[in-house]
Amino acid sequence: MAAHLSSGRVNLTALREAGRRELREFLDKCAGSKAIVWDEYLTGPFGLIAQYSLLKEHEVEKMFTLKPGRLPPADVKNIIFFVRPKLELMDIITDNVLREDRGRSPQRDFHILFVPRRSLLCEQWLKEQGVLGSFIHREQYSLDLIPFDGDLLSMESESAFKECYLESDQTSLYHAAKGLMTLQALYGTIPQIFGKGDCARHVANMMIRMKREFPGSQNSIFPVFDTLLLLDRNVDLLTPLATQLTYEGLIDEIYGIQNTYVKLPPEKFAPKKQGEGGKDLPTEPKKLQLNSAEELYAEIRDKNFNAVGSVLSKKAKIISAAFEERHHAKTVGEIKQFVSQLPHMQAARSSLANHTSIAELIKDITTSEDFFDNLTVEQEFMSGIDTDKVNNYIEDCIAQKHPLIKILRLVCLQSVCNSGLKQKVLDHYKREILQTYGYEHILTLNNLEKAGLLKPQTGGRNNYPTIRKTLRLWMDDVNEQNPNDISYVYSGYAPLSVRLAQLLARPGWRSIEEVLKMLPGPHFEERQQLPTGLQKKRQHGENRVTLVFFLGGVTYAEIAALRFLSQMEDGGTEYIIATTKLINGTTWIKSLMEKLEPAP
Repeated sequence: MAAHLSSGRVNLTALREAGRRELREFLDKCAGSKAIVWDEYLTGPFGLIAQYSLLKEHEVEKMFTLKPGRLPPADVKNIIFFVRPKLELMDIITDNVLREDRGRSPQRDFHILFVPRRSLLCEQWLKEQGVLGSFIHREQYSLDLIPFDGDLLSMESESAFKECYLESDQTSLYHAAKGLMTLQALYGTIPQIFGKGDCARHVANMMIRMKREFPGSQNSIFPVFDTLLLLDRNVDLLTPLATQLTYEGLIDEIYGIQNTYVKLPPEKFAPKKQGEGGKDLPTEPKKLQLNSAEELYAEIRDKNFNAVGSVLSKKAKIISAAFEERHHAKTVGEIKQFVSQLPHMQAARSSLANHTSIAELIKDITTSEDFFDNLTVEQEFMSGIDTDKVNNYIEDCIAQKHPLIKILRLVCLQSVCNSGLKQKVLDHYKREILQTYGYEHILTLNNLEKAGLLKPQTGGRNNYPTIRKTLRLWMDDVNEQNPNDISYVYSGYAPLSVRLAQLLARPGWRSIEEVLKMLPGPHFEERQQLPTGLQKKRQHGENRVTLVFFLGGVTYAEIAALRFLSQMEDGGTEYIIATTKLINGTTWIKSLMEKLEPAP
């Protein structure tokens, strides 16, 4: 079931189609039967562009996962490696190629497809290993922005944040700029660019340079997007650390959503049979796809979890009433009509059953004492209570050896809400963490400090209260059932990143100059000239379309908040979201942790 990719005026299908076309062209170059050897990380994102049927049409007969050793036997003419340009993967490919039996006939041809870019370094490495000549076609497949849903694009580059902020490696920003150029080639030049942060500035500069260097890329397409907003993740380090409280956000926090799929504990999904007493419960996790193609999910995904139950029970009543109709169908015409609606009703019933089960699973967790205690501390920090001293709950959690990531999220949240911690508070936390969890985590603490997440307060000033008040980041009277403000996604806290987008649309950033200066990195505005005849004359009541690009990752709660702004009656702006990666606090902190292996 493909997500129908149209939200309002912007239809992202063209992007997916372009991706498929490029893939077909490459596969046709390798004439004859084929086996694909996959870099495992790419299979999920590729599945969102091309189904297996497309590969089969182009004579792909076998698929293997890239691993050292001999390639599995396959009676095919071509072996194609689909890989990211990483040196450790080149070693595995070298091993595969060198173990190939040269004596076998017919010989198999090797090809390599780099995603998203060819890399000189990798090709040089293959050359030094003596296998570069074995590849007939060496090409690149520019899978930059992958459509995840009608209003959502992601590069799925898991290490982008770490590369940009810890390693000063700007490769992912180059890919982001390239992805935006592709988008402009399909949807027209974006007339206005706004940005905040060093990475944002960098991407905008690259886009402007690319446009200058390829004057032919000026196309005569009427622009679909009015504005591009580039936001650095480090402008708002707070939001991903807090626990998301939307339905989709909680599914991701608890179970993790990967490439639109989630794996859930199977016992809630077992069909209930009378009198069997649940002997043979399924053991395989239940895998479900989550996107807007499913009507019910589209309706509840962005709601605060406390508002989901009432929607589900309403739906249950409607569906059982619809099934009751069959008793009232008397004439042939009425029966025919009922039968024609049956597939849709059955799909709705199974969708309801699934989401009722998921909601029960989540409720078991959100009603636990530990969840409540954790959330209480988060909300105290975000509203500015006791951010400058050692927190008792955090100390207790360390003493009870709760998962390290949970501790790191809380300590970083406290640090961000206090513009850094007093040196003695910071040293106390560090000492406790290292003594309890092991000294190998000193590198992780170091990384968190470098990224600005866990740091000493410099200049003795805490700017957070000013930022909080000016941007109205904490709302006391939040309405979770019928929200009137974006703060419903965290039950009180309005994501800073989304507040910046909201204020840019109305009344404009000039109104918050002072606060923008307190946040890291420059803020800027660029205009891109449009060819004559393409300037927009806005119809009365027509919405503006803004593409918000999060460099370094975005959470589902932020996406929900932007969708909420898109749907506001008097909003006047429709948002499309792009990001380097879909993240939550756990996956984000994990990407910054260092694995120290004990010496052999």
